[in-house]
Amino acid sequence: MPIDLSTTLIVMPAFNEEASVGDVIREAFRELPGISILVVNDGSKDDTTRVAREAGALVAALPFNLGVGGAMRCGFRFALAHGYRNVVQVDADGQHDPAELPKLVAQLKTADLVIGARFAGEGDYAVRGPRRWAMVVLASILSRTANTRLTDTTSGFRASGPRAVELFADHYPAEYLGDTVESLVIAARAKLVVRQVGVSMRERSAGTPSQNPIKAAMYLARVALAMTFAFLRPKVSVKQREDAK
Repeated sequence: MPIDLSTTLIVMPAFNEEASVGDVIREAFRELPGISILVVNDGSKDDTTRVAREAGALVAALPFNLGVGGAMRCGFRFALAHGYRNVVQVDADGQHDPAELPKLVAQLKTADLVIGARFAGEGDYAVRGPRRWAMVVLASILSRTANTRLTDTTSGFRASGPRAVELFADHYPAEYLGDTVESLVIAARAKLVVRQVGVSMRERSAGTPSQNPIKAAMYLARVALAMTFAFLRPKVSVKQREDAK
């Protein structure tokens, strides 16, 4: 049975993605009739805004770069203000297959936050070396925190239901890795239901990801900091936000 996507908003953070964002948007509209797309241009210096609008997406243009977390918080607030129940984060570089989005949204019937996991039996995506070690450690810690088995806690392909949208509109972290690691901790400690589904990940359609030993070591250090900040942050809840209205 097809899923009604009329109350679901794709939020697509984009920083200098003019080479790929138009094709990603057009593919999403083709695969997902009735979907709405908001591209959050995160301070790009290229033609990301023009390309996204010409492809048919709504665009929120930030005056300077906030990072993925800041861009997503903008998207959550837009969704809340315009009556969307669900938000799905989709990367602007083409790695996320929009055809798999309904799998994530379907799980929102019984979960608040659904992660599209790259290491859960779908596709052949692989990460090696220090990044892989860090992901294994993160998965172990956050599985216990969320009280569910998680294998890919740094995946950016994720769906948020109404309770998560409301929580993240105010409390989505903007720090490096906060949009993945810390947001999971915030959701779990707010007693939201977290789940994962297996997805396939594609290669970037444009641009080149950089990998070298120095950056791998920096990644490990940043992961440690992100985890420290995540557990030091005071607990928040959806109810607290409702009480503040």
